[in-house]
Amino acid sequence: MIEVFESIINSYSNESITTVAIVAVLLMVTILSIYEFFVYRFVSHRSFYNKSFNITIAILPFFIATIIMCLQSNIIITLGTIGALAIIRFRTAVKDPVDMLYLLWSVFIGIICGCQLFEAGVLTSVVVTIVLIILEHINFGRKSFVLIVRSNEDVENDLANLFKSKKISHRFKSRNYSSKGFDYAIELTYKNIKELNEELSKNERISKYSIIEYDADDIV
Repeated sequence: MIEVFESIINSYSNESITTVAIVAVLLMVTILSIYEFFVYRFVSHRSFYNKSFNITIAILPFFIATIIMCLQSNIIITLGTIGALAIIRFRTAVKDPVDMLYLLWSVFIGIICGCQLFEAGVLTSVVVTIVLIILEHINFGRKSFVLIVRSNEDVENDLANLFKSKKISHRFKSRNYSSKGFDYAIELTYKNIKELNEELSKNERISKYSIIEYDADDIV
């Protein structure tokens, strides 16, 4: 048992974290997080792209990596951090994932400053701020919309041909048929909504249509 305890204590022999180690960890996290950011954007199977959630999953590794690095420096810090994280409870539902990110940031600052690892806290906060600004201003040129179309005739083929000619990513989510006409709800992603509006207005068979922009988890 004595050898086991000695092995555990010796594993926490790195009491000081060098600036080079912090910068190296943050640099690698930056590379892999940005890679994950782009992978989620283009590979996600969600109907609509949620940029807030994507930013959140790209920033979380910065805080987790720094906390884990600090836990390796001292067994007392490890036990204290586990205790601090154990008492955290979120009673209020957080709607925006980015708000949850700032809550974790606050927890991170409290833990790091409480451990007196000020350099790690400052460097991580600065890098996170820079990455957040970069990711927030990345624009892929396409937005998600919901198109509601009402017509007196079946215009599904007309819409499908229009989307195909304009290379618009789309999916028919609902088709309602009644004695009064036809109603379609279509998810689509396109960069030039004005051009789409002009094309739809040319179709005399469409009596009414609405284009609703999708932003995060809300319909604007």
